[in-house]
Amino acid sequence: MMKTVKLIALLLFMVSTFGRAQSHDTESIFDHEFAHVVYFWLKNPDNEVDRAKFETSLKKFLANSEYAKTKFIGKPPRAIRGVVDDSFTYSLILSFDSAKAQAAYQVEAPHLLFIEECEDLWEKVIVYDSEGIKP
Repeated sequence: MMKTVKLIALLLFMVSTFGRAQSHDTESIFDHEFAHVVYFWLKNPDNEVDRAKFETSLKKFLANSEYAKTKFIGKPPRAIRGVVDDSFTYSLILSFDSAKAQAAYQVEAPHLLFIEECEDLWEKVIVYDSEGIKP
């Protein structure tokens, strides 16, 4: 009897854990209405002080943004295929509820402060904005 109870408890635990893991798919994590992808090329990409300043300011900005939902900061992996551009220093991928929310983000104080604190660090910035396609 005790073995049966333990087996049932283990099975229930496994089923509930599997169900939770399945509910965290990319559909629930990434908002598909509006994506804002930014690539930064720092003037001195090997300068650790510049990188630390950039990362600190960017993280502070994102922690205080009222509009950005998905917040991803990345660095390029070493490219092993010719179609991969690894020339940038940092990437930023954000999602928004709408184009209107993204426009408001452009003029919010944390975003403007980030630009003020870091614009002297980069030599190039490219932005790709996209509105989602409904299935």
